[in-house]
Amino acid sequence: MNEQHEPQENLQVFTATGVELDRYVPALADLRIRVFREFPYLYDGDADYEARYLQTYRDAEGSVVVVVTDGERIVGASTALPMAEETDEVKAPFVAHGYDPSRIFYLGESVLLPDYRGRGLGVRFFEERERHARALSEQQGLQFDWYAFCAVQRSDDDPRRPADHVPLDRFWTKRGYRRHPELTTTFSWQELGDTDETAKPMVFWLKPAD
Repeated sequence: MNEQHEPQENLQVFTATGVELDRYVPALADLRIRVFREFPYLYDGDADYEARYLQTYRDAEGSVVVVVTDGERIVGASTALPMAEETDEVKAPFVAHGYDPSRIFYLGESVLLPDYRGRGLGVRFFEERERHARALSEQQGLQFDWYAFCAVQRSDDDPRRPADHVPLDRFWTKRGYRRHPELTTTFSWQELGDTDETAKPMVFWLKPAD
C-alpha cells in the first residue's frame, strides 16, 4: 500500500547540481517512477535504472535539477542540461536540420505529484531551468540560442487515455515554446503490462533563448 500524505503547504523550490544530488537520488527515483506510471508515459519503472539515469545529471557539466519539497518530502523535480551533454538520439534530429547542439539548452523531464499540480510549480520549473541556462552563459561563457524539450506522442484515440486527461500543449505554448514536427526521435522504455522496452515517438518543442 502506498503511504498517503496530505499536502502541508510548506513548499520550497531550490536547485541542486553535482554531488549535491547524491542525497536526493533515492527519493527522486521513486518520484519519477510514480509520476511516469501515469498516461501518457505508462512507464514501468525500476529504481536501479532511475538511479543510473539520474547519475547523468550529477556528472554532466552544466546540468541542474530543480527540486520541490513539502517539509522533508520531495514532491516534484525537473531536470535540464546543455544538449552537448545529451545522447545521440537527442542530438541527431537537430544536427540533421542544421542546429548546433552546443547552442541548445535541453530541458529534460518534469514530475510533480498530483496534489501539487495547478499551483504554479510547472511555471516555476521552466523559469528556474531557463534562469540556470542564463547563468551558464554569464558565468561560464556558454551561449545558447534555443531552449528545447521533447514530448511523447500518443494517439488521440489511445484507449488508455483517461477521460480527464488534458494535454500540456497550451501550457507549453504560453511559456513561449513552439512544436517542431520536423524534429523527432524515439525513446525506448518498458510500458505497464509489457515485458520488453519499445520505441516511442517523441517530438521537440523550441523557444528562442533570451
